[in-house]
Amino acid sequence: MPGITAYGAYIPRRRLQRKAIAEANAWFAPGLRGAAKGERAMANWDEDSITMAVEAARDCLPAQDAARDRAFIDAIYFASTTMPFADRQNAGIISAALDLPENVYAADVGSSQRAGLSALIAAHDAVCSGRSKASLVVSAERRKARAASPQEMQFGDAGAAVALGDEGVIAKMLGSHSLTTDFVDHFRGEGSEFDYGWEERWIRDEGFSKLVPATVKALLEKTGVAAADIAHFILPCPFAKLDQQIAKQCGIDPAHVRDNLAAAVGEAGTAHALLVLVHALENARPGEKILAVQFGQGCDAVLLEVTSQITERSRRMGVSGWLSRRKEETNYLKYLAFNGLIELERGMRAEKDNKTALTVLYRKNDMLMALVGGKCRVCGTAQFPRTRICVNPNCKAQDSQDPYSFAEREGTVLSWSADFLTYSMDPPNHYGIITFADGGRFMADITDVEQGQIDSGSKVRMAFRIKDFDERRGFRRYFWKAVPV
Repeated sequence: MPGITAYGAYIPRRRLQRKAIAEANAWFAPGLRGAAKGERAMANWDEDSITMAVEAARDCLPAQDAARDRAFIDAIYFASTTMPFADRQNAGIISAALDLPENVYAADVGSSQRAGLSALIAAHDAVCSGRSKASLVVSAERRKARAASPQEMQFGDAGAAVALGDEGVIAKMLGSHSLTTDFVDHFRGEGSEFDYGWEERWIRDEGFSKLVPATVKALLEKTGVAAADIAHFILPCPFAKLDQQIAKQCGIDPAHVRDNLAAAVGEAGTAHALLVLVHALENARPGEKILAVQFGQGCDAVLLEVTSQITERSRRMGVSGWLSRRKEETNYLKYLAFNGLIELERGMRAEKDNKTALTVLYRKNDMLMALVGGKCRVCGTAQFPRTRICVNPNCKAQDSQDPYSFAEREGTVLSWSADFLTYSMDPPNHYGIITFADGGRFMADITDVEQGQIDSGSKVRMAFRIKDFDERRGFRRYFWKAVPV
């Protein structure tokens, strides 16, 4: 029976303290102090839903040679309501960064908070029908919220990914059920940056409390599974303890409701049900049943049963790993700046045209998007970028290079600078020469780094990030940056 074969997640390193939000806005919204507990995941300035989805997918499908190790994926679904491009296939950008084959089927799924589970159901149906042998579902969210709003406290930035197929299944899907109704709990119109929410009691009593139990009941009846058999119940919900009340209403033991990660991550929109599902799979035991529900203009629900293969999966960073890799952030103004909620004086050095040559982007796509260089078949020297002539002075063979991915290989800082003169959203601007064990070196930006943290000899990994913004044309350019290990 087809089901989930692998899973992964990504949570940004910075964790904004809710206390910092409340204190900064106390003069205007003193009521926020009641929610000033815990922290929320905060994306760096060079992260968005695409870069976080790429990181989650890499955690799901770790690869030494991406072109070989991920070639079995023939479909990719990207779920988000904060896709950077309205008319450019966002899933296609993720596919290019992962170095997936060009014949992969790609689809963007959005417009609802339940899009994450909607994409999972669509991918599973594709595998069951034979249209896909192995599908990848990725979801990520970076939502903006008005300053001093409850959403600013609730939201969190994160991504999750699951692979589906019929071989090596760690959690088989027993069934799914969908309920679609135009129940508007919130909306964001075209051209708007922020959600507009309706009255909370209405959403709780008429939305969650009625639509979710109806969906769960229909799914359990369809699959013939008893509510008492559910070991893990997942329901992203902004109302405290409402998920436990709904579980009890459905006949599920409230003790089996999964932690919604509200205190450590926040609510990650379309990605949240998958994020909590990944967290559940990290410690799930064979035979346990997982029921995941996601609310949004109705409901999507999926029922999974963990198989014995779960014990044979290699460890990922997963939710637990990323939760432990954190940096406490108390600078509320930095959060506002990173999310474009205040306008900083950037100075003359930032006044440059960032127009991207789209022809070069196409012709050098594997190099720019997937960090693919070359490796000489004659002497074994790796280099970036790939050229017709081998850079080894003792070889200099012509047309001898095969594609060679640097994205998944650990690098070392050869030399570096921390530059306060050039413009950076997070000064100082760190950059340096990165070298690799098998050969190859190039200058790269260094991100997620603090002053004094980096030095010659420091180990780094490569991460897919935003390189710069072309604000005049509304285009953003991506490339790979070094991140301290």
